[in-house]
Amino acid sequence: MSTAVTLHRDAQGPAVRVQASPIAVHADPDPGRWNAYVSRHPEASAYHLYGWRNVIARAFGHETRYLTAEVATGVAGVLPLVVFRSRLFGRFVVSMPFLNYGGVLADSPKVEAALLEAAIAETTRAGGSHLELRHTRQLFPQLQAKRHKVAMVMALQPSVEEQWNALDRKLRNQVRKAEKSCLRVVRGGAELLDDFYTVFARNMRDLGTPVYGARWFREVLAAFPDTTRLFVVYSGTRAVAASLVHWRGATMEVPWASALREFNPLCPNVLLYWDMVKFGIEQGFSHFDLGRSTPDEGTYHFKRQWAAEPVELVWEYWTPAGHPLPDLSPKNPKFDRAIAAWRRLPVRLTTLLGPRIVRNIP
Repeated sequence: MSTAVTLHRDAQGPAVRVQASPIAVHADPDPGRWNAYVSRHPEASAYHLYGWRNVIARAFGHETRYLTAEVATGVAGVLPLVVFRSRLFGRFVVSMPFLNYGGVLADSPKVEAALLEAAIAETTRAGGSHLELRHTRQLFPQLQAKRHKVAMVMALQPSVEEQWNALDRKLRNQVRKAEKSCLRVVRGGAELLDDFYTVFARNMRDLGTPVYGARWFREVLAAFPDTTRLFVVYSGTRAVAASLVHWRGATMEVPWASALREFNPLCPNVLLYWDMVKFGIEQGFSHFDLGRSTPDEGTYHFKRQWAAEPVELVWEYWTPAGHPLPDLSPKNPKFDRAIAAWRRLPVRLTTLLGPRIVRNIP
């Protein structure tokens, strides 16, 4: 199949238009048609929705390139891209950064290939060192792939009572301990953001990880008020654990959750997860995605307690010839000293500096 490449412009500047008859890929999508396609595709994630384009642009200021593949009958595939330009980490393109899922969504291998070709062209145009696609299965055997993370997904019981009876006895005892310690959970929206962020920022500092700015979460809550909730666990008036959940279809996901370590003996994190589980059942979800983990590490084992099963994540990479795979993971030994130093900084300073750094760490 021959491919003709021409250049055109859209609102964000020069873009690449790839035509592989009868497939046309362009970077000026209609949001309504984009979301209609995502809504009917069985493999779509919540993060394929068009609204994330504005969230990322407003919160981080990154350029976004949203590619649509069309055939005679209409939209046949989409690929959201975010372009990074960092003095510290270089230039690269990711789908989708800061989130667990993304990548190519298409009706056929031919459409997938057309979108990949266009994405490589966009990466090259941006002077990028690599393209990262966050898939749940390998779509492109010719690309290098990492399988270093898994998603932990829990099947929910039809009722809260059945779910409680299905829990491990240790978990039930920890929930009771938290309740006897007078911990309580509040569910809500933006009105809980300050308390959520206080816990989240402190936990990220303790982990040695730069923290997202509060604006990131504010933009998420504003863009998706009907599919997002905050959960905060209180000891008296103090927030001691917190999470944000987001959902699409029959699956609810918790991409961000934190707890204060000094309150661990009271089991606030277990109470937090139990309340999220109850919420999921009450809302009629069939599955609860507890987020990604590294196999056999602490969070992996915590989630396994809830009978969550690992689901493979496949992050695929295109790099120019001779370029190595990127490694911006905190597991990279070259970041050890920086992580150790970060843990010693005051939280007030890490919340000031963190957002400026983490905006360039996908």
